[in-house]
Amino acid sequence: MPKQETIAGLDVGTTKTCAVVASYGPEGLEIIGVGEAPSSGLRKGVVTDLDQTVKSIESACEKAERMAGVNITGVYVGVTGEHVKSRNNHGVVAVSGEDREVVAADVTRVVEASKIIDLDANRQILHALPRSYAIDGQDGVMDPVGMAGQRLEVDTHIVTAGSTFLANVLKCVHRAGLETRGVVFEPLASCAATLLPEERHIGVVLLDIGGGTTDVAVYAGGGVVHSAAIPVGGNILTNDIAVGLKTTLAEAEQIKRMYGTASFVRSERDETPIEVKMLDGRATRSATIGELRGIIGPRVQELFRLIKRELVEHAPRDLILGEVVLTGGGALLPDLDAAAQEFFGLPVRVGVPQNVGGLTESVRNPAYATAVGLVIFGPNSEQAPRAARRNGASFISRISAWLSDLWS
Repeated sequence: MPKQETIAGLDVGTTKTCAVVASYGPEGLEIIGVGEAPSSGLRKGVVTDLDQTVKSIESACEKAERMAGVNITGVYVGVTGEHVKSRNNHGVVAVSGEDREVVAADVTRVVEASKIIDLDANRQILHALPRSYAIDGQDGVMDPVGMAGQRLEVDTHIVTAGSTFLANVLKCVHRAGLETRGVVFEPLASCAATLLPEERHIGVVLLDIGGGTTDVAVYAGGGVVHSAAIPVGGNILTNDIAVGLKTTLAEAEQIKRMYGTASFVRSERDETPIEVKMLDGRATRSATIGELRGIIGPRVQELFRLIKRELVEHAPRDLILGEVVLTGGGALLPDLDAAAQEFFGLPVRVGVPQNVGGLTESVRNPAYATAVGLVIFGPNSEQAPRAARRNGASFISRISAWLSDLWS
């Protein structure tokens, strides 16, 4: 990609739609525009109202365009939802050259071979991400181009999505007058923005807690070994607060932001009174932070149990983890990192976008991890060695062909 081009990422979430515009500066990728708009047309990552989703996309992109002073024509789109699934697979090919030296075409062929899986007619592959290669049985090879051997193998992490769910999201992008340059499973984008190389190598679980879903990505040995979307997010806490305190959703959200805590431990603050507006919006009643903690705590524990079950059932059994990273808007809940550390028995930190310049203070917030990650991960989403990316068919051309079929 030419250095003067701008890159745009579009995170269409359950509670908000966020657009981020970046360009290459003297010190690398710089954020030059950010736009945000409320979302009301999605539920748990699935489009429920096309028109409302289109309006949210248009509003977020218009704000980002004004800030950046550029016109957004194409975006890398983040998708999530329970329909997104993942699995690991293995591919093997014979090295084709006469001198038995691995070339870019061999790498492309072995990755394509790993994509031969049983796939329902209503599903399609979003990503086939190489984790490591092996040459003649010697594993642990990260970039095999130029190495000698007769047999090339690859272990890949394959992400698939429901075609109809994906088509509805992309239709909204299309109706907003934008070209889809690529589609990215959101936790992979969040990882690109928040994780350090050392964390990816040692073993880390990223939990991206959004309004409608919690996205999970597990890295070990430098590559992703599991990813998933759990259909529970921060909005369920708001709903429980509204029911428990007999107030509106808007008031419940405000109370959660001002007084909420994920702590499992009683404290002196439990007796602190808080005023709660009743459903009519005029009368008030008194509650305590202890009551609020009693509502939030069980839901947080339930979410952690769902995450732990996902890891036990689907992550490699020999996986050793060194850390948990929390991101997404839900990570802003006070004491959530301490609660996660107590539950999982691992060090926990809150991940914010890093390794980008420009409007760093504007986006140094876990709520922007996915949007920022889209402009980092999107252009490199093939994840093949650099030589393969230069010589192979581009991801953009493949997605463009698929979109042409979709709308023809």
